[in-house]
Amino acid sequence: MGITGYFELQWKCLVVVALRLLFLVPAGVPARSGESYLKDNITVRQGDSAVLKCNVDNKVSRVAWLNRTTILFTGNEKWSLDPRVVLLNTAVTEYSIKIINVNLYDEGPYVCSILTNKKPESTKVHLIVQVPARIVNISTDVSVNEGSNVSLMCLAIGRPEPSIFWKFRSSKGDGKGNRIITEGEYVEMTGITKDMSGSYDCITSNDISPPDVRTVQVTVNYPPVISRARSTGTAVGQKGVLWCEASAIPLADFQWYKGERRLFNGLNRVKIENKGKQSMLTFFNVSEEDYGNYTCVAMNTLGITNASIILYGPGAIHDVNNAALLPTSSFLLLTLVLTLSVLCKF
Repeated sequence: MGITGYFELQWKCLVVVALRLLFLVPAGVPARSGESYLKDNITVRQGDSAVLKCNVDNKVSRVAWLNRTTILFTGNEKWSLDPRVVLLNTAVTEYSIKIINVNLYDEGPYVCSILTNKKPESTKVHLIVQVPARIVNISTDVSVNEGSNVSLMCLAIGRPEPSIFWKFRSSKGDGKGNRIITEGEYVEMTGITKDMSGSYDCITSNDISPPDVRTVQVTVNYPPVISRARSTGTAVGQKGVLWCEASAIPLADFQWYKGERRLFNGLNRVKIENKGKQSMLTFFNVSEEDYGNYTCVAMNTLGITNASIILYGPGAIHDVNNAALLPTSSFLLLTLVLTLSVLCKF
């Protein structure tokens, strides 16, 4: 049986029940005479109230409201046990009912059955209930290593059928990753990179109410990458500082070396401070022996990397991003000092 046949069977069943009921309903309740007709569908949102109207006049002897095979009212007598269904006394020319706080189970066909001079008539109403879109299931937050495959899921319900789309917000907070990436219940990512780390918003809507939004946080773990390492030129007797910055998830641990010798905080007039993705090596009262090459080592559970930083004399800056920024005179002086140091050993 097709869908059309199914609804026709529902209406026929309602009419048969209505006809049988009319001979049981006491006379005296007016209703409009005339042929049977089908009113437009009534559409309401879940939680709202629906008014089903039936026009009447003084030629009617019996009248009743039915929902499927359930009798709601016969005349002024209520048969329904549902307190949400009430008879409205708005006018003598109406025999209307009101359904308060409509839910999905109220949807379907309703019939106002009328008997006029032994001639049955009916007003048919089909109630359609709209349900706001709502997310009912979504993936939990995800933490994966770079290069892994990731699948996100978001399931929603609603009537009409809601649409679903995903929006990505980068964890960098630069706004460049704030964009819609796909439509549908699933997001598939192959070989995920650290640039794909961030918030994935599932947004569902069917224009019945404001969109429902829920978020999955995706964290991509990757080994350290030193993004900045620099030194300021420092005179003997002054304070010198070396900086090292490394991006990594989990955050990197830092170590400092001069040659093969590891440096420790508080020893040999140095202080080591690690804050987030930065590490700072501070020299107090720099001596000639402090000048030279230092190594910043950044490591986490996924890998290790390092960068060399030179502590120079005054007027020099060294940045691994821009190579050595060293005045010619300072470079010649440094070369001479290093050469003399080597000759003195012989």
